Amino acid sequence: MTGPNMTGKSDTARGLWTATLTPLTADGAVDNRKLIGHVKSLFAAGIDGVTPFGTTGEGQSFSVAERKATLDALLKGGVPADRIVVGIGCAALPDATELARHALSVGVVRMLMLPPFFFKGVGDEGIANAFGRVIDGAGDARMRLYLYHIPQVCGVGVPHGAIAKLVEAYPRVVAGIKDSAADWPHTLSLLRQFPMLSIFVGAEHHVPQAMANGGVGTICGMANLVPRLMRRIVDTAGQPGNDALIRTIEALVAPVGSRPFIAASKATLAHATGDAGWKAARPPLALLAADDERALIAAMTAVGEPLYLAAAERVPA
Repeated sequence: MTGPNMTGKSDTARGLWTATLTPLTADGAVDNRKLIGHVKSLFAAGIDGVTPFGTTGEGQSFSVAERKATLDALLKGGVPADRIVVGIGCAALPDATELARHALSVGVVRMLMLPPFFFKGVGDEGIANAFGRVIDGAGDARMRLYLYHIPQVCGVGVPHGAIAKLVEAYPRVVAGIKDSAADWPHTLSLLRQFPMLSIFVGAEHHVPQAMANGGVGTICGMANLVPRLMRRIVDTAGQPGNDALIRTIEALVAPVGSRPFIAASKATLAHATGDAGWKAARPPLALLAADDERALIAAMTAVGEPLYLAAAERVPA
């Protein structure tokens, strides 16, 4: 995960990182205790690090105060700062800046940021200026920022022109990209044009291709549900037998991805843990219909890959 940097990249993060689901209490608050236990269980299964408050973590559904409090709780609960890439993306740049400053103040230097996503068609300069405003506002050379490209969700991408401007202006702070577009030609173009950056992919089935071409690993949602399978996929990328693992993850992604992803992921984790509380999400997200949930679980279990961890292997908060 970390160590001497022999790659020329500005950060050593690599491997398997989970875009963590966010559990809620009965009254809709973040259940920090359950989240801490989930993260520790993922670590026990071999995960390198976690990314709270990304897309899978419903980041845009939580306030700045909630996100700061949860980061504090994770650290207090024993989650190491160097195993966190915290989501700081917000439509309002002052909010993203506040989250960045807070993360730095508690020792979390790795951050994942969406481009401002409400206004469309602003161009390379506008997107680069938005990221630059947050970097300048944070004002800390320790900051390692990952640009978050997921245009199919937020409606705004991180174009190559904006990346080039940011790399030139902030060659150390801009550490990498999380490419979650699930578009292999786009990922390959990033790997070729920006070898100085750490490129993580979000699409689980692209992990071997990405790592063979200079990518550093994955930040993905399915690692919440099958962390050990994802560990094997990362560790055997490019080796004989990896194709079979990719077919397995594709078979698991299909029933989750054909439904609202967060609701389906939470329903699967609720089934795997026996804890129905995992199903809850912030509005406007809703639970799956009961019949659809049963069909989902049947499809997931039919693949034959163990979901999550056995009860005896889970780590309490």
